[in-house]
Amino acid sequence: MKKIINDPKRFVDEMLDGLLLAHPDQLRAASADCRAIVRADSPKTGHVGIVTGGGSGHLPTFLGYVGEGLCSGVAVGNVFSPPSAQQCLDATRASHGGAGVLYLYGNYGGDVLNFDLAADLAELEGIETRTVLVTDDVASQPVERLADRRGVAGLFFAYKCAGAAAERGDDLDSVAAAARAAVDSTRTMGIGLSPTILPTVGRPTFELDDGEMEIGIGIHGEPGVHRGPLETADAIVDRLLDPIIADLDLRAGEQVAVLVNGMGATPLEELYVMYRHVHARLTALGVQSARCYVGEYATSLEMAGASISLMRLDASTAELLAAPARSPFFEQR
Repeated sequence: MKKIINDPKRFVDEMLDGLLLAHPDQLRAASADCRAIVRADSPKTGHVGIVTGGGSGHLPTFLGYVGEGLCSGVAVGNVFSPPSAQQCLDATRASHGGAGVLYLYGNYGGDVLNFDLAADLAELEGIETRTVLVTDDVASQPVERLADRRGVAGLFFAYKCAGAAAERGDDLDSVAAAARAAVDSTRTMGIGLSPTILPTVGRPTFELDDGEMEIGIGIHGEPGVHRGPLETADAIVDRLLDPIIADLDLRAGEQVAVLVNGMGATPLEELYVMYRHVHARLTALGVQSARCYVGEYATSLEMAGASISLMRLDASTAELLAAPARSPFFEQR
């Protein structure tokens, strides 16, 4: 695999340098090493701050959702590695406008450990925090262990709802409740077609023969629940949608938001082929696709593959999802 890089060990830092130089009107560094980044107007006095974070390699997750109506700050780790507690704390301090800070990120052990430590340190400085973990990956654990599931592309819905609540001035507990409602209403499942290659390692993160697919694969190449010959787009969508619909217990008359997400190396054309069948399946079930997003929202460098996320909507989540938002990677008016 050919990559456009200089020193593999400087890959993340050089990416951050470029990002900050390209978008100075929207983002600024909150630490000397630039591993804590916040909105250019952060902190917003009297507003709840939202800090996310995780390993690099998943743009636009995580740092791509720092912006108006989204997150206020992010702690940036190396590729597929968690940020440090100090980086989480730096982002917290720079996001705190006097109303507390919500930590909102995916359920991965290293991230949880360091954000929990940052929360303890922030409390010592008088910064109140809450934590909501995103656990939308249906394939990672059975419904009985929902709290242990991984957080994948459904992070987008949680960012969008919590960010809208913070932007309108909700208090810390209300913003956390908006994030939890989004997480509780969202399920995701993905398919992998080819692996990614870490810049510092130079070899694939997993092996998959030509002509094979893996259903339920994680965004770091975590094992899925089915490996077999590549099937048609409609058959793949059925494999992804069936467990999501069952897990959400979707019924006729309900409304959902749909996210068809590319993993980094799958063309938009193929994602729209998938959305076509998602829409048909939901329509046949009597479920309205009230809002749809198709594109790259949570990637894994150059991994080929896709995921489907559904979020059940009620009046509150629909209003938050429809609110305007803007970052260098996402804009909704």
